[in-house]
Amino acid sequence: MIISTDFLNFKKLKSLVDWKLLLFLVLFLNVKLVVKIPAIIIIYLLQFNFKFGFSLKNSRLPLFYLLVISIAVFNWLISREHWNFNYSLVLLTGIGVWSLCILAMHQVKLSVEQDDTEIIHRTIVAFFVLNAVLSLFNLGAIIIETGSFNPYTYQGQYQKYFIGTGDYIKGLTFDTSTTNAVLNAFGVIYFLTKKNMPMLFICMAVMLFTGSNYIDMVLLLILLGLFIFKSSRDQKSQIVICLVFLVVFMAKISPQNNIYVNETFKNTFHLKFLQRPVSYELKTPITLTPDSLLSPEQRREKVAYRYLDSFYVITHPKILAASKTVLKTDAGRIYIPEPRINTKLFQHIADTTPYQRHLLAFISTHKASLPLSAKNDYPSTVPGKAIGFMQTVNFLREHPAKILTGDGTGNFSSKLAFRASGFGDAGGYPKKYAYFSPDFISNHLDIYLDFFSKKTDFHSLTNNPDSVYDQLLAEYGVLGLLAFLVYYLGYFLKHYKLLTYGLPILLVLLAIFCTEYWFEQLSVVLFFELLLLLNIKESSIQKIASYAS
Repeated sequence: MIISTDFLNFKKLKSLVDWKLLLFLVLFLNVKLVVKIPAIIIIYLLQFNFKFGFSLKNSRLPLFYLLVISIAVFNWLISREHWNFNYSLVLLTGIGVWSLCILAMHQVKLSVEQDDTEIIHRTIVAFFVLNAVLSLFNLGAIIIETGSFNPYTYQGQYQKYFIGTGDYIKGLTFDTSTTNAVLNAFGVIYFLTKKNMPMLFICMAVMLFTGSNYIDMVLLLILLGLFIFKSSRDQKSQIVICLVFLVVFMAKISPQNNIYVNETFKNTFHLKFLQRPVSYELKTPITLTPDSLLSPEQRREKVAYRYLDSFYVITHPKILAASKTVLKTDAGRIYIPEPRINTKLFQHIADTTPYQRHLLAFISTHKASLPLSAKNDYPSTVPGKAIGFMQTVNFLREHPAKILTGDGTGNFSSKLAFRASGFGDAGGYPKKYAYFSPDFISNHLDIYLDFFSKKTDFHSLTNNPDSVYDQLLAEYGVLGLLAFLVYYLGYFLKHYKLLTYGLPILLVLLAIFCTEYWFEQLSVVLFFELLLLLNIKESSIQKIASYAS
């Protein structure tokens, strides 16, 4: 009998995917900057090329990146108050981050230009398979740790998981679960268009497991748009299945998310019709539901239940003694009692964390510069993100000289501003070189301190001032925002007739730019660029083939 050795054929294995590109994606999308930089070095050693091809007409790479670097340097030159070592280090760090964006996109562009489109496609499949395996490993580890098949409803360990279980599903990037959610949202649209049903459902499932309500809603709207305007019969069926996945997850696996979304909409838009009546039927017992997800009436009802339960136990000595003996039913059958959900172990820890104490200490030291957080009361009902945008508009109105080019890199609203402050929430930074811009302290940092120094109920995406649009407008001015619109979006939209899955993926990107400083994250934007460049090449080849025939 002859045994085939095709699977040992190195050349065949090598041709399956672009291993250089896959390695680069795995390393560069990692959350740690100390991994990203070696990734850049490795890929340039393997694929040495520095011909970026920038030009005013038909630039090979987006001119946007060069323009924001130019604006940053210009701001530094005209602002003498920033001529000090600490800020110069901040400026160089900012330029370094934008330079990494250029270097990374250049390598992705090279791979798309040199490789067959099918090889790139298989590389993308391999990336999402690896990401799904690691995401499921994250979930499996939680299930083993909690002993609960559904940790999304598990309230033990002081509600370490429960509604926040998705925060631990970080996947291949080891970044926030939101990063994982965005990547898989891209994957859902990509594999829907590619008619790869198994990968479509894998990406949908992983995205739901991350528990990112905002990404869920964004993808829901886009899938509905595709269902109505641009999908075949088979794709419509697959979209319906994806929507069923979403409904089942929200209703059965993590019902608390359903309540949370309802409350978020009500608090954000002050919609009275979303106020839950007292008779609202919770998906979990009222004594199991966190106070943040309950109406005032339901909170009082929860206190009453706890009082009655405690009083009943106190007045029935047999129940107290039962925990020390074998429990039996009236018929004599031995049974295992359910967890006592009203005990401390099943309640959310309200103690101030070390990080919150650190924030409170900073507030105490800088009260004069913090108009919001220094008040020591509960934050406004207006979301922090909306307050941040109003701060940016007011700042530019009060400083008209900064409308064109902004306040400068790291001076108002960016991941770099948070990182340089030394708080530690945006990555490490040398403490002795910590830099605080007065404009940053009294505006976006003040918002962050106001919400995130309080109880965890306020630690949400809607209260975080992070936003790409805010960053571009505040730190690079109107010119920076125009550079983004004309020389980044325009770079891809000039090929809009060639874009299939590219357009809905672009819509996802524009939506998530409201939530984080994604360019500085050096993750999902690069993957977006890979998918768009691939889409343009695929459609161009098909267009040429149709002309030839």
